[in-house]
Amino acid sequence: MVVTDHTFSLPLDHAEPNDETIEVFAREVVAPGRENEKLPFLVFLQGGPGHESPRPPGSASWLPRALRDYRVLLLDQRGTGRSTRLQARTLAAHAPQEQARRLGLHRMDAIVSDCEAIRKELCGDEPWTVLGQSYGGFCATHYLSAAPEGLAAALITGGLPPLTAHPDDIYRQTYVRCRERNAAYYERYPDDVHAVRTIIDHLAENQVELPSGDPLTPRRFQLLGLALGMSDGFESIHYLVEDAFITGPKGPELGFHFLAGVEHAQNYSTNPLFSLLHEPIYCQGFASNWSAERIRGEFPEFDPLRTDGPALFTGEMIYPWMFEDFEQISPLRDAAHLLAARSDWSTLYDPGRLEQNNVPVAAALYVNDMYVDRSFSLETADTIRGARVWVTTEYEHNGLRADGERVLDRLLAMAGGDA
Repeated sequence: MVVTDHTFSLPLDHAEPNDETIEVFAREVVAPGRENEKLPFLVFLQGGPGHESPRPPGSASWLPRALRDYRVLLLDQRGTGRSTRLQARTLAAHAPQEQARRLGLHRMDAIVSDCEAIRKELCGDEPWTVLGQSYGGFCATHYLSAAPEGLAAALITGGLPPLTAHPDDIYRQTYVRCRERNAAYYERYPDDVHAVRTIIDHLAENQVELPSGDPLTPRRFQLLGLALGMSDGFESIHYLVEDAFITGPKGPELGFHFLAGVEHAQNYSTNPLFSLLHEPIYCQGFASNWSAERIRGEFPEFDPLRTDGPALFTGEMIYPWMFEDFEQISPLRDAAHLLAARSDWSTLYDPGRLEQNNVPVAAALYVNDMYVDRSFSLETADTIRGARVWVTTEYEHNGLRADGERVLDRLLAMAGGDA
């Protein structure tokens, strides 16, 4: 691979183009010997929100297939990676109200505006193709609503968003799918019913600290369930809990290898935008008001201290207490509450325009996806004129990472009308 770094100076607020600017970073990747060929661009829109683009060669198994036909742009979405980062320290000079304002300028509408500015700088009037994974698919769907003239095609994997649903409706579905994934996990590893319960009982009875000094509580331990929606997620949890305990001076205690593993599996501190914007990405003219926390009350089986069944892990949910228990994001607690209460979020999708779509759209929809509800995705696919959808049980949410060459090849063929 031949890699070229790009840094673009763009408005923090595209509605105020002459005010403050930020930097947005992207890596251009091309196959060796093809650097001077006039190849079309494929832009990768990373999942998240708040995660940087893959670092080649890394885990982007789809990249070799893409390089056969494209010049690939790996975009660090605003606020992430080598773009102007948003973290507690970089926001420390601002009051919570200003922190919340800045954070609110990092949803998919701003990301697509960044893409369009970058496209015009690199390609002029030539449209390009986007590949959106998970949240990147949300960005691609907004792109189809806001600036379809910039797109030659849109490829989406595990990321057809609900167009109008309230977060409460989304999380009611999410908790059901998370419960089902817990049941499948314990069916595969039945001995973990006892192992997980033993860990939770220990955490409930003892003060345990992670290597960072953060407290490890039952509710924080439950957050490991975020992995349950990945093809290797069951194993990542199982191998962590199966030998969690060591014998210390006073008897059984949780070993450092276990504690370090838990901390490594939870990147809320290193990628804070995920926690801060996860619910707001669903908001259009209404507030989330900590939807996952409120809706959790409708699912008492997720109480970690209940003993009338296996202890359940949670999934892709963000809770207000996380801004207390995670020291690195605790300075953003007040901003997080302001974002949760904000109701004037802009509209992200235009169903009328999607119904008139002329851009080739191909989407992989994973039947067992724990994070993106299949019923909402199918409704969106039906709205996007001409969208071709591959509904498959072969993959979990990370199908693009697990089998990228095949998944991308199939999507390209679909977009071209060949599959």
